[in-house]
Amino acid sequence: MREERSGLADGTRRRFTLVVPRLRDVVPIGNVIDRNEIEPAALADSLDMLSSGLFLVDAAGRIVHANLSGHTMLSEANVVEARDGSLGAIDPQDALALLVAVTVAGGPPPLGGKRSAIPIKGRNGTRYIANVLPLSSSTRHTAHLPHAAAVAIFVHKAALDLASLPEIMAKEYGLTPAEVRVLFAIVEFGGVSEVAELLGSAENTVKTHLHHLFEKTGTSRQADLVKLVAGYAHALLR
Repeated sequence: MREERSGLADGTRRRFTLVVPRLRDVVPIGNVIDRNEIEPAALADSLDMLSSGLFLVDAAGRIVHANLSGHTMLSEANVVEARDGSLGAIDPQDALALLVAVTVAGGPPPLGGKRSAIPIKGRNGTRYIANVLPLSSSTRHTAHLPHAAAVAIFVHKAALDLASLPEIMAKEYGLTPAEVRVLFAIVEFGGVSEVAELLGSAENTVKTHLHHLFEKTGTSRQADLVKLVAGYAHALLR
């Protein structure tokens, strides 16, 4: 917890530091598939047991398979929906971003095969993440996945994908790489002088980035930035 003079004394930073080690320990589901860390038959059987919504789609975004959680999400129509057999986000802007990510992931080289994490919003305001993972022919064969499946999409609440937190927040708020570094340095280490020393930057440069962070995130204090980041991580503390 920071001292009173640092502007945050409500324990938010202390709670967030409990999560930081877990950020480094999270292994994306896609990595497990890529590395074949479980037997192919067990992997195929386990897809319907995932708490995340899983959607296997072709290169055009048409749904080839959805697990139980995925079917539940489609029936609730709070986050995603099936439009003429194609997967789409409820929010129009999110739907476009998801379509672009699927097109890129399922396309031919040099763009094909690119992974991405797309922030999407539910009707009730809950934030979710769609991890878009390309599926190679060898992966489909080894994991006994449908031949038409070109892309796997895992949809889950944002706080459950903390390994991608910097990327998620950068996309959500339009942050530059330098602003992301300052944001997370503020969360971890505190004031402007400490961050400037850590990043090897001038204090005026850090203040400029901080000002941009306030504008882009709609906050006005460093404490608000810490609370904003902690909000994405809070689910893991429940």
